[in-house]
Parts: sequence; C-alpha cells; structure tokens
Amino acid sequence: MRKLFLSIIFGSSLLATAQETTTNDALRYAVNNLTGTARFRAMSGAFGAVGGDLSSINVNPAGSLFFNNNFASITGTSFNAHNRSDYFNTRTKENFSSLDLNQLGAVLVFNDNSGKTDWSKIVVGLNYDSTNNFDNTIFSAGVNPYNSIGNYFIDKAQGLPLNYMQLQPGETISQLYSYLGQTSGLGFPAQQAMLGYQAYIFEAFDDNDPDNIDYYTNIPPGGNYYHENYVQTSGFTGKLTANIATAYKNKLFLGLNLNAHFTDYVKSTSVYEGNNNDLYTSGLTVTDIQFDNELYTYGTGFSMNLGAIYKFTDSFRAGIAYESPTWYHLNDELSQRLITRTTDGTSNFQNFVNPNVVNIYESYKIQTPSKWTLSGTYIFGKKGLISVDYATKDYSNIKFKPTNDSFFRDLNTDMRNQFKDAMELRIGGEYKIKQWSLRGGYRFEESPYKVDFAMGDLTGYSAGLGYNFGESRLDLAYANDHRNYNLALVSSGMNDAARIRTTNNNITITYSVNF
Repeated sequence: MRKLFLSIIFGSSLLATAQETTTNDALRYAVNNLTGTARFRAMSGAFGAVGGDLSSINVNPAGSLFFNNNFASITGTSFNAHNRSDYFNTRTKENFSSLDLNQLGAVLVFNDNSGKTDWSKIVVGLNYDSTNNFDNTIFSAGVNPYNSIGNYFIDKAQGLPLNYMQLQPGETISQLYSYLGQTSGLGFPAQQAMLGYQAYIFEAFDDNDPDNIDYYTNIPPGGNYYHENYVQTSGFTGKLTANIATAYKNKLFLGLNLNAHFTDYVKSTSVYEGNNNDLYTSGLTVTDIQFDNELYTYGTGFSMNLGAIYKFTDSFRAGIAYESPTWYHLNDELSQRLITRTTDGTSNFQNFVNPNVVNIYESYKIQTPSKWTLSGTYIFGKKGLISVDYATKDYSNIKFKPTNDSFFRDLNTDMRNQFKDAMELRIGGEYKIKQWSLRGGYRFEESPYKVDFAMGDLTGYSAGLGYNFGESRLDLAYANDHRNYNLALVSSGMNDAARIRTTNNNITITYSVNF
C-alpha cells in the first residue's frame, strides 16, 4: 500500500545503484532498545538466569523452562521521548509520545512424570517482541558561525562535468534526476550536485563549457548562517521467536530460538538555512535554503539464540547465552526536493527543484554483531530475587553486503576502525509481599564507538510492581534511560553537528494468564 501511495504522489520511480548509507544506518539495527513485558522492563532486562517470562527468552532461550504451566501474556507501552538539542550554544527541546502493543506470546509446557527419562520437561513457545520503536521527533536550531549547508551540494559537484547537471532541450528535472540515478552510472552524488546547480546554490566558472568541472558558490562567506533541522522518524523493528527448550534432571536447562525479524522505518528530514550576510554586489545571492528528504527502509532478517542455565542450588543458578548475528535483507526508497530563494539585488526569486521521483535502490544486506551474555541470580526462597546480566557485543563486526561493492567495502573499513567491543550490565531485583511484587533495575550500555563523543554511553533505571490474582497477573513498569549523541544536518561538506540528549520515559503494562 505504501509503495502505491508513494508512486501516486511522486509520479515515477527508478532503480539506482548507490546511496549515502552511513554508520548510523548500521547502528539503527545493531543497537536494540530495552522492550518487552512489564516484569522484564521493571528489572531492566536482567533475566538471563531468571526465566519464567516471555521476554526473558530473548536473553536466554532456556528461560522458558521456568514456566510451571502453559502461559500467555500481552503487553502495551506508552513511549515518551524528550530530546534536547544544543547547536552552537542554542538549546531547543522536542517531545514525542506514542502507544504500541509491543509484546504478545505464549508457551506450552510438557512434563514427563513417568520417571523413565532424565529429560523430564519440554517447553515450546511463540513470542513477538518489538525490539525498537522509532517514533520520534527532533528539532535543532542555531547560528553556525562557520559553514553553510550549501557546502554539501558543492562538495558533490566538484570534479563532475557541467553537462551532467544541465537540462538538455526538452528535458525535465524529473528526467535528468532519473537519468543520473539510473542510467549514467554516477548515481546519488550526481543527483545531489544537479539539485544544487538547478537551485542556483552554485554556478560554473564557464557555463558554455560542458566539460567544466570547477564551480563557485552563490552563498556569501563569513558564517552567521541560521540553521533549523527538523527530523521525524516512525516505524519499528520486531522479532517473532519460535522457542524450544528442555531440562535434564531439573538441573541443566537448554534452549534454542529461531527468530524472524521485520523492520519498517520512515525518516523525514527538513533542514533550513537563512543567510544573514551581505549580498554579493553582482550576480545572484542565495538567501534561503530548504532541503527535504524522506527515506523509507523496509525488510526482513533472521537470527538464532542458544542458551543454557544450570541450577547449582535451589537458591543460585547461572546462565550463558549466545545470540547470533542478525542477517537483514533491506530495501531503501528516497525522495528529495530542494527550495532556495535568490536575489540579484533588485528582484527576488524562488527556485523550487522537485524531481517528483522516488529512488528505489538495489537491495542490500546488513549483518549485525553477535552477542554473548553471562547471567547469575540468587533467589531468597519465596520472598524475592536479585539478578545480574553481563553482555558483550563487538560492533566492529557489523558488515554491509555485498562486500565486493566499493562503497560498502569502505564503509565496513570505517566501522572496523570506529567501533569496538562494548559491554552491557543489567541488574534487577524483585521482592514479594503476599500477592504483590515490587521490582527495580539498573542498566548500563557502553557506546559502540571507540571515541564515544559521536554516541555516548546509555544509563537507565526502572521500577515496577505486579499483582498475582492466582491464575492471572497484572504487571506495571516505569523505565527511564538517557544517551547523548551527535546529529549532523547533512552527511558531508560540513562537520558541524547538533548535540542531542535523548531521555526516554516509558510506562508498560502486561496482562498474563496461566492456562
């Protein structure tokens, strides 16, 4: 339905072979938010050796063996993101809230009480968890004393012959944009250069020479460029898990997950620039720029989990779990438009360059890093428990494929140089008072970057409570986490970025039933 809708709006589409994929696109799928049931979230996901929760099987698939009966749960969450932006000492704030049904699943428990085998229990389960909620808005504004966003278009144009940016007699913007993306072999960079040229952001030193490769800007130098950047994202990544687990002598618990992944992501950006400098005394001066993009990414993936838990005593047990890479198969669609205002000193002009074309890129693959988790929990009889999970994930192993593609090969090299093996620590506790359960948790996730200024560490806290009705249970959780990171206005031509601090405040409710 969405593809049809886009085709109706933009009128045409094309197949292009290159785009400006970045390390942020990789981290979108390699870094997962903490989601799941209310009990799981209230204890900050420290469930690797606890089990007995449908979201816990995402950490250690052997955890399903701690269900005593057939069990099902359904979960909804209120997501709230508060984004504070700092761009050249100007602070702005933006809030966004959404609701989501983020978990649904059930397990079936089969006990063998005959005494004929030491493998006395088998559990099978099916569970859906939303692993990322992308619904968010970010607004940044400030005066850049150094660089114009027009540098982005000039950067793409340098060295490109003028004839690739000029309209031929009878040719439309849509036709030229499509040709550059599909037929010319120059792809995305040439499309960006053409947009800038047609919007008069820059001009050729020799307009009569089709082989001209040198250009000058119509944006006055000197800094003091007022910038606004509005980013709106929506969508999700979800995981459907088929779980099977078995117990040996009620001491050793082994589990396996097969996971199908789904993603649907839309990112709309609008970056604006107002020029506060003096006008050129001759020729054109660009006074305003607005650059709009919409990226739509969708696809599927596969992964698997293996896990083991050993019960040393009735009070203490430990677990180890392995999560394989997720192999995603993704598709991107991109639409763009560029609007500028120019003046020659006497008259003002608006230049509206809208190709009305959707770039439909060749499918590609992302391999996210694998993950190891070590867990331990101590149970205080029927009163409660405390649990600790320690996990490692080497983000330098992220790969875009096909690896023989020169752009992806260079991007993979950049990620090997920038990313590191990062650790996660989760601590959770639960205390029971009759039918009530009180819970709390803490988690810490290291930045994927060796130099963490691009994306900082994440710190989170959680709390919750539950009430057991006997055959059913109602759980409520509150979770808070925050992380700092850089957000660039454009992907190249200028290195200036807004510093974003995102704080998430989420409320989760789960209804569970034994059957």
